[in-house]
Amino acid sequence: MSYIFLLISLFLFLIPIFLALDQKVFALANLKSLIVPSIIVTVIYSEIGVFLTSLKVWMFNPQYLIGISYRNFPLEAYLFVLFFSFASLGIYKYLNAKFPNNNLQKYSLTISNLMLGIFIAFMFFAYDKWYTCLTFALLLIMLGYIEYVNQLRFMYKFYRAFVACLIPFYICYGIICNLPIIQYDAKETIHATLFNIPFENHIYMMGSLLLGVFTLEYFKSRTLK
Repeated sequence: MSYIFLLISLFLFLIPIFLALDQKVFALANLKSLIVPSIIVTVIYSEIGVFLTSLKVWMFNPQYLIGISYRNFPLEAYLFVLFFSFASLGIYKYLNAKFPNNNLQKYSLTISNLMLGIFIAFMFFAYDKWYTCLTFALLLIMLGYIEYVNQLRFMYKFYRAFVACLIPFYICYGIICNLPIIQYDAKETIHATLFNIPFENHIYMMGSLLLGVFTLEYFKSRTLK
């Protein structure tokens, strides 16, 4: 039982390697470019986890942990953030290689504007809920910066990857939230769940993916100069 959380992380780690079996589209060498963005995401989003754990917004069930932690945040949680980012960015790169057409990029700003409005509304009505406010605020800042300040255009590809990443997201969080490996303080959420997964988890994942994709695209643009 204590290794279940670790096994979930291993499952995530194997996803990009499995995709790399399609060598005509996605060579194994492509995985090297995912390492640094995944580490950056892990540093930032693990800090969010450490903060929420310190407030007891997140609570880990010791029955499913091996007992190693840093700053009261389990080793498995750090690895989960790292490998989920690694897997998500692998899916992003694979889809870009498999379906290079980017004609739908022209619709991405409309989607982003709609989401910005939704995020602002959520923050207005849930300003006193730590998990809701923090995850929405970070995604709001990143989305606003990327669409209105940053010059790189990749949001259509990001939204496409986000939809695809919901498959491993529901598999992993379906296990994590229903065993449960992690429990959430209901007072710090909007009480909306899907398959017992808090809605905020979707925003947490979306934000970590967006940060990873932006970092990946930024480094790629610097390499091309």
